[in-house]
Parts: sequence; C-alpha cells; structure tokens
Amino acid sequence: MQVPAPFEYERATSVDHAISLLEHRGGTARLIAGGHSLLPMMKLRLANFDYLIDINDLHDELGYVETGPDEVRIGALTRHRELLESPVLGAAFPIFADAERVIADPVVRNRGTLGGSLCQADPSEDLSAVCTTLDARCVIRGPGGAERVVSMEDFHVGPYETAVADDEILVEIRLPVRPGCGSAYAKVERRAGDWAVVSAGAAVWLDGGVIVDARVGLAAVGPNTTGIPEISTALRGQEPSEGLYEQAGAIAARSCDPVTDQRGSADYKRHLAAELTRRTLRRAVERARS
Repeated sequence: MQVPAPFEYERATSVDHAISLLEHRGGTARLIAGGHSLLPMMKLRLANFDYLIDINDLHDELGYVETGPDEVRIGALTRHRELLESPVLGAAFPIFADAERVIADPVVRNRGTLGGSLCQADPSEDLSAVCTTLDARCVIRGPGGAERVVSMEDFHVGPYETAVADDEILVEIRLPVRPGCGSAYAKVERRAGDWAVVSAGAAVWLDGGVIVDARVGLAAVGPNTTGIPEISTALRGQEPSEGLYEQAGAIAARSCDPVTDQRGSADYKRHLAAELTRRTLRRAVERARS
C-alpha cells in the first residue's frame, strides 16, 4: 500500500496566517488545497514534507472571478468547476471552458484549483498553457503583506519549480482584457482526462479584420509550458488565412523541444504541435470575428 511519510497538519484561517506558518516552517512545509497532484507524489515518496498547511478554508478570501475595466482577476483558490461555469470567463476567454472540459474528471474539477495547477508547474499542465496564452500575471504575497507581480514566463522557472518562495503564496491571477479577442484550446490525450500528449492554446486580437496581436502557448513539449514570441511577430499586421495558420504551425513545430516517451515520439509531438496550433488559431479567429 502506498502511504506518505509521516507529516503534521494544520488548517490556515487566513492568508496571513498561512504565510506565517510557511515562514515558521520554511522549506519543510507545503500548502494543500485540492491535493490531487501533491498527495499522489507524497504517496510515491517523490515528495516528502514535514508539514501540510490546508488552505481550503480560505476559499471565501481567494476564490473569485472579478472583472474590471482592463483586466479579469481570478483568486488562486478558484476551483476548476467555477472556472468552467463562470459567465465572465465564458464571455471574455472561452479558452478556459475549452481547457476545463478536458481536465481530469468532475471529482478533480470540484476540488482542484487554478493556483494549485499553476504552482504544480507540470510541463503538461493545461491551465499553465492557458495562462501563458493569455499573457497572465501572477500576484504573489509574502510576509507583511508584501506583494509582487510576475509574468507567466517568470513564474515557471523550471519543471515543478516556480518563482513562489517558501514563505510566499500565489494569491491571484490577472488577465488583461482587450477588445477584439478570440481564444481557443485543444488537446490530444491518450484517454479522457489524461495528461496531454500535446496541447495548444491560442489567443488572437483583431481590429478591422487584421491581427493586431496573437499568442500561442504549448504544453507537454518541453521543460515548461511554452510561449512562442516568433508566432506573435509573424501574425501581427496580417489578415487571417490558412497560409498564415500553416506558417504558425511550422514555427510551433520547430520551436518546441519534446522528448520521446510512452505518450509518443518527439516527431509525433512536433506534428501535433503544428496541427493544434493551426486548429486553435483558426478557432480563435472565428470567435474574435463573432
């Protein structure tokens, strides 16, 4: 039977309380919300911590989707189900609903959180690719209430590593809102709810039928979820066309760095990166036009 090593457990009553516990315990402690990634790793003894700090009681403080004049703010404890059902996200960023429908199963989606997904920093993580695509910024709070804001490119510093220090908490994700936006997400998986073989997200901003900006994010094709600035440069100022999607797909294929494993060969994953980039860009443009 797989069981984790012994650990102590405490429930935080506020964000500041959780930070004080982290500050006191240091690197021997970890936060737990949904726990669907952390607990299996602890059972396999791939991760061992002396203390788990339960932050589920902080949902009233950190579970929200709020819209402002130029950005959408999402609390880090917002559940997958809440992201899927949010009318704000459905209208502004349909890429979230695309991704949430292919994440795990209803049990996981009822408990797992956006912050937990991002902090797990798995290279195959769906919502990391979504947030990379949308140019999200992550708000990190530390002792004394000090906050700093980092981009997705700076948030993930390596596989399973983030910019969040041992005495800090990811508290919010901010998504810039601009007119003329369309977004989409697509994923190839071995079975329903599995980790991605490859996944891609695309966001396009149109003005007068011309692409003024575009972003593509890929997952499962490198050590981190991957944004591709070369695609953004190639698409800006262009009218959408199948030829443009083909060009973007070719850039995606040569820009990623997949490895051959049980999910497929590196060449197969590059093929998927190109095809999913084309599909998501096409769908994102359709949504922007509508």
